Amino acid sequence: MKKLSLQTKIILLSTSLVLLTTLLFGGILSYQEIADIKENIGQRAQETAIGISVMPTIVEAMDDEEPALLIQPIAEYLRRQVGAEFIVIGNTESVRYSHPDPDKIGEKMVGGDNDQALIDGKVYVSEAFGSLGRSLRGKAPIYDGDGRIIGVVSVGYMVEDIDKIIFGNVLDVMWLGLLTLAIGILGSILLAKNIRKDTMGLEPREISRLYQDREALLSSIIEGVIAIDNEGRITELNSSAEKMLAMDQSFLQKSIDDILPELRMKETLSTGHSWRNKEILIGGTVFIVNQKPIRAHGDMVGAVSTFREKTEVQEVLETLSEIHQYSESLRAQTHEYANKLYAISGLLQLEETEAAVQLIQEETVQHEKQTKYMLNHIEDKKVQAILLGKMGKASEAKVELTVDENSSLAQLPPHVDISKVIHIVGNLIDNAIEEVEKSGTKKVSFFITDIGNDLVIEVQDSGRGIRAEHLDQVFVQGFSTKLEKADRGYGLAIVKQAVEDLNGWIEVDSVLERGTVFSVFLPKKSMEVA
Repeated sequence: MKKLSLQTKIILLSTSLVLLTTLLFGGILSYQEIADIKENIGQRAQETAIGISVMPTIVEAMDDEEPALLIQPIAEYLRRQVGAEFIVIGNTESVRYSHPDPDKIGEKMVGGDNDQALIDGKVYVSEAFGSLGRSLRGKAPIYDGDGRIIGVVSVGYMVEDIDKIIFGNVLDVMWLGLLTLAIGILGSILLAKNIRKDTMGLEPREISRLYQDREALLSSIIEGVIAIDNEGRITELNSSAEKMLAMDQSFLQKSIDDILPELRMKETLSTGHSWRNKEILIGGTVFIVNQKPIRAHGDMVGAVSTFREKTEVQEVLETLSEIHQYSESLRAQTHEYANKLYAISGLLQLEETEAAVQLIQEETVQHEKQTKYMLNHIEDKKVQAILLGKMGKASEAKVELTVDENSSLAQLPPHVDISKVIHIVGNLIDNAIEEVEKSGTKKVSFFITDIGNDLVIEVQDSGRGIRAEHLDQVFVQGFSTKLEKADRGYGLAIVKQAVEDLNGWIEVDSVLERGTVFSVFLPKKSMEVA
């Protein structure tokens, strides 16, 4: 079944309400109108009857031998003046002395409603069926000079004529009701169109679905998102922004300049300029910020800002760099082994079989020496992959990278983030390789073990060593002893951050001109479990 649109619902609801209201008030007005008309006509008939009953001419004529000769002309004259259907005057026996139809004079009055006037002396209004039909009558007794009741006056209006007057007045009320209904329908149509325009033609269910989709989308975005309206008030704040900036939904509708002046979002509103990847310091943390104005129909309606911590971006870049380094290392290994295969192939073609076998044996011994203990004692494939890649890089740099024979490692615990391990192992080995590249002894040793409560990683190089006064600074971002190269001092800072993220610690032992040992200790059990 097709669902009704919002516009149709509004028109139907508004029309129903207007129609119901019109019928209700129309009925009340019609009922009141009928009652008022009957009351007014009855009151008029009663007052006319009272006036006629006290006329001296009428009172005196009641004692004449032929009362009708005097009373009939007067009654007919007065009837025409007041617009009554009839004025009938009768004696105490209800015998008529006047009537619109002269042939009925002398006959008894019809209706049987004279007793209250002739017996009780009351003035009243009654409705009865007379000689002319059903009528509304005003009755009044006639008194003589001694206060005796000597007759009755009956002034009547036909109910049929009264109904015509009522119908005319009710018809006027109905036309007014129809006009009100038409105005209500027109107003509901205009209201529905205006609401549809404000909702951009979307139905409530579509708006609800869009809202749910938007909330799901915003909550799934890793970047923080803040939106403001054209007056600089915060209108949107996703969960990532709340977490990064220690904010909550109570900050909505507050001025962005009062909360986060560093973003300068009002400046974007005034200039209409957008910018990308700008570094902004907020609360001691550097964020990479993108900002853009929001326009609707050519008007500036707000601005939106997305941001992410620079350290997270750096971690992604470092991971990509590691992958690139592994690729380069594998390329170097492929190139190196391709050359050896070409040499073996050449020796076989020259029928130098013994020389070829000797070369293969030498390569086998060297390969076993490099990888035997690693493959046998280091079970985690990801760590194996890191070491194989670094061996390729070391081989290309003519550096001897060895894995300590005492190393042993099972699978890494689930809580240990492999990306953090990549940062730690990769940067420590890279640092060591770079350190010994220009040394006389180009040796780097790697050791890892998970025996005990901690995962222990050690990287030792045969480089120049680190001065004692520099030991406390090696992990500071931007500090480096390699002054001949720019853009240094990030590797060890990243290592320290990764170690701290895994709730571990790092130690440095260095002897000038003999080398340096970096030792990392990572808890095997999660701190939450502990």
